[in-house]
Amino acid sequence: MELFKESILCNISHLGLVVNNLVKSMSTQSGKNVNIEVKDGVAVVRIDQPDSKVNVLSQSLMSEFEQIFNRVFEDPNISSAVLISAKPGCFIAGADVNMLNAAGTAEKVAEISSVGQAMIQKLEDCPKPIVAAIMGSCLGGGLEVALGCHYRVAVKDPKTILGAPEVMLGLLPGGGGTQRLPKLVGLPDSLDMMLTGKNIRADKAKKMGLVDMLVSPLGPGLAEPAPNTLRYLEEVSVQVARDLANKKLKVDRSRKWTSMPGLMYKITTETGFGQNYVFKKARETVMKKSLGLYPAPLKILDVAKVGVEKGGAEGYQAESQGFGELGGSSESKALMSLFFGQTECKKNRFGKPKKDIKTVAVLGAGLMGAGIGH
Repeated sequence: MELFKESILCNISHLGLVVNNLVKSMSTQSGKNVNIEVKDGVAVVRIDQPDSKVNVLSQSLMSEFEQIFNRVFEDPNISSAVLISAKPGCFIAGADVNMLNAAGTAEKVAEISSVGQAMIQKLEDCPKPIVAAIMGSCLGGGLEVALGCHYRVAVKDPKTILGAPEVMLGLLPGGGGTQRLPKLVGLPDSLDMMLTGKNIRADKAKKMGLVDMLVSPLGPGLAEPAPNTLRYLEEVSVQVARDLANKKLKVDRSRKWTSMPGLMYKITTETGFGQNYVFKKARETVMKKSLGLYPAPLKILDVAKVGVEKGGAEGYQAESQGFGELGGSSESKALMSLFFGQTECKKNRFGKPKKDIKTVAVLGAGLMGAGIGH
């Protein structure tokens, strides 16, 4: 009898171990570029491209991204999600420029835009709240992914920057950025971001309404400051995601006529005469600075105008079509070539010097040599 009891207890113990291991395996899922860990109903989706200092939206990453988020959408044990990078210095630096350059034809470039739009739209349509936890560079396609999330938390640090630099490659934001940015921050600020490609720091992004919450960076502790801050950002974002799912935190982005920022948003972004004035002034500035020789800024204005006047469906179609046209242009190809050249020049082929450099000598003559030496 005692042996029988021991056998039953042994089997129960073994079954419990199997169940625990099964639950643990179900709570984590790893891919080459993206992995997921479920923490009390909150899915923490971490992006970490191997052998790279930055994360970029490559075809392989987007494929894994879609698979991971399919689980988030379908798993009844997941109530919300946090999207974060495992790299402290980079959320997502943008789309893979090599992928765009290799696409070749305007049709294939437009298809890349359409695929990106669909992926980000799926995030936005998810009934479960998704929080973007941003530390480091959040640029181009990375910003568009963050815009598709329902809430954005960013580290208040000079290295955390948000921007839409596609214009510098002769392109326009092709993942829905031309449609979502104006609605979120207003027409003047969104056009300024897209037409200049300037970087926006986290504190300014908060004032603009580009991010919803700021997190202060931490100093050194058991780990270095950057990993400490990234871990803290994740903890805060998980709690935000949980509060959104439990309805403890509600997002109100409505603009009221009674406040000056709200009044300016309403006039410039939601009234016909205000929109026309903003587009007119923006076009005048573009023509003055570029003489109409760069097609990207003018196409950005055209596409944004379609979205503002005709709505999302036509706006997204105009965006992907415009993205394809620009991607196949000679101007864009030249700017991409310049980008590749600059990137190549930044690489250090000589490795770390064996000794610290304490003195530098300059050999030369004439104005340049004397000037550099001085």
